[in-house]
Amino acid sequence: MDSLTATQPVKAGMHIPFVREMAETTYNMWKFGWDERNGGNVSCILDEEQVSPYIDIQHVHYTIQPAFPVHELAGKYFIVTGSGKYFKNVIDDPEANLGLLRVADSGEQLEVLWGFKNGAVPTSELASHFMSHIERLKVDPLHRVVIHNHATNVIAMSFVHDLDENQFTKALWGMCTECIVVFPDGIGVIPWMVPGSNEIGQATAQKMIDHHAVLWPHHGIFGTGHSIDEAFGLIETIEKAAQIYMLTAHHCIRQKITDQQLAELATAFGVTPRTGILQIQTS
Repeated sequence: MDSLTATQPVKAGMHIPFVREMAETTYNMWKFGWDERNGGNVSCILDEEQVSPYIDIQHVHYTIQPAFPVHELAGKYFIVTGSGKYFKNVIDDPEANLGLLRVADSGEQLEVLWGFKNGAVPTSELASHFMSHIERLKVDPLHRVVIHNHATNVIAMSFVHDLDENQFTKALWGMCTECIVVFPDGIGVIPWMVPGSNEIGQATAQKMIDHHAVLWPHHGIFGTGHSIDEAFGLIETIEKAAQIYMLTAHHCIRQKITDQQLAELATAFGVTPRTGILQIQTS
């Protein structure tokens, strides 16, 4: 068995580091139950130095018209999940489920350099991703990744908890000691909206000015970061906190992490909690 495995050909694209990372991450999200069917989407900004050793950047297979001009992203490379693609299948056929795009210098065309085999197209949430990338880059030049998925307990919590973002954030902070350290800027919350529209993209991007993560009530979450690991870890931490909330919400709470203790955590780890959430008594 080992010898047969050793001689199996590498799946097309899996020798490319950023393709392998996308394939493994999307598979993990599916395995966790966060991306049923074709739910969820990921986009990651890449540097030309990451792309050019593996992809012929001079060969444009075809172009796509974006939903709106993205002049702010001109010249940038993105690896993106495909529309209607099941995350469980990415690892077996990356070329059919992922694509590598470059935003043309004009900002008005998307150049497909690799992937999207058999007529695949980018995620229907690409406009939302681009809007969020634009806003995050304004406040953090090291920003690279947007992940959207249907994290189970985050969705569940949006049915039973007040959707005021300060209250929602504080509830999450109180569930795990690490939460205020991982997302001191809290979680943004938008109203329920129809997905795939410019309107939901604009609302999300507006929240991205001040937050790394945004809740879509009854739908899922958007998380961002400097890397896929960081964005994934952000969502993972928020989901774990939401899971603990859902496990304990119907019980009598005998003790909890206090506001003072949250403040002490923030001081110990050198982070600044979003203002207006903690109520600290001063002597």
